[in-house]
Amino acid sequence: MIPLSRCTRPRAGADRGASRRRFLGLSAAALTGLLVSAGTGRGDAGGAMRQGRRFFQDPSFEYAFLIALGRAYYTSATIGKVLSLAGEIEDGDFESAYRAFERAGDEARALAEGSERRGHRVSAREACMWAAGYYHSSTGFLDGTDDPSRFLPTWEASRACWDRAVTLFDPPGERVRIPYEGTALQGYVFRASDAAGRRPLLIVNNGSDGPGQGYALWKQGLSFRPDWEKVIAPVVDYALGRPDVDPKRIALAGISQGGYWVPRAVAFERRIAAAVADPGVVDVSTAWGGHLPPPMKALLEAGRKAEFDRFIATSGSRAELATLRFRMRPYGVSSPYDAFKAAEAYNLRGVAERIECPVLVTDPEGEQFWPGQSQALYDLVRDPKALVRFTAEEGAGLHCEPTALGLRDMRIFDWLDETLGVGA
Repeated sequence: MIPLSRCTRPRAGADRGASRRRFLGLSAAALTGLLVSAGTGRGDAGGAMRQGRRFFQDPSFEYAFLIALGRAYYTSATIGKVLSLAGEIEDGDFESAYRAFERAGDEARALAEGSERRGHRVSAREACMWAAGYYHSSTGFLDGTDDPSRFLPTWEASRACWDRAVTLFDPPGERVRIPYEGTALQGYVFRASDAAGRRPLLIVNNGSDGPGQGYALWKQGLSFRPDWEKVIAPVVDYALGRPDVDPKRIALAGISQGGYWVPRAVAFERRIAAAVADPGVVDVSTAWGGHLPPPMKALLEAGRKAEFDRFIATSGSRAELATLRFRMRPYGVSSPYDAFKAAEAYNLRGVAERIECPVLVTDPEGEQFWPGQSQALYDLVRDPKALVRFTAEEGAGLHCEPTALGLRDMRIFDWLDETLGVGA
């Protein structure tokens, strides 16, 4: 699913429901997959956050917690509640983490229902956003529990809360269906105002959304694909059919693994006027095979699937196997060998050089999944281009700058404003 959003600044005095600072977060708050890891990368989720203490020693728990905490910027959590949850979770215990976030979702949903019954739309919307965020955070831990079958109903609870929040925005979000290879991608359009006329459009491409995650995965059985231009082209087709979209000012922004998909798409899709990769990803497979010990690399390269899968099953820790199951699912495979091999097709060398539109690449300090690849992507693409660095001192380190979303959005949208010619 690829959410759509108009790219503009909020109008004076407007409800914050669809303001500029929220665009990248509208999807990330409830739709993007929990970034416990990208592939099977082993990152120190606290290493680039040197100005603050760690909440968990388990790096996947720490990073998931930082994501939940950062969502407060988009009113998809409250800081106090997330800090309270840290005290309820036993470090490395997936069940305790799932239960804590699930309870928080239940509480927020009850608040939303109560506010809506009394006619308080803004309060109901914000509580729906909290609930959607908490439920979605909880799903990221389920593969490490004894009962991963709870994933679908928990995801459905998150989705229901998100969909209710969308109707309560001002102006309300619009659910859309985008024709795609005999089916339809589910999407959302968020407008800055109800004013008539054509405006710039930002297509938000989440790293764990699109064919392979969310509704597309759970309800349609769609998987990831490396030729992402085949996904983006129908979205652009749909956008160009809308009377409120300026066809000359369509931008595409990718988050997490979207840092691969967006450059791949714009290398072939010429109707995009500007592209953002947060962060840059040249070779997705390095987050998978880059950490394998030499004997396992040898098995992978030799095509010894049965031995490779057996080695993974018997040598991986509970946390590692949970992460692997979570990350294999969108590729539509059940074999670790098949997943590792599938990731090798996601490579931009020989492709990124074809890009013609302006590109912005973010480069967060301490990037734990694709270190060095933002610079590599920047070096591959032609001018005009920009590399925007984020530092730990700014509180903006780590993959996708989870605790500095405001600063990230400021820099990205300022660049988009300047590149697309959007007035200040």
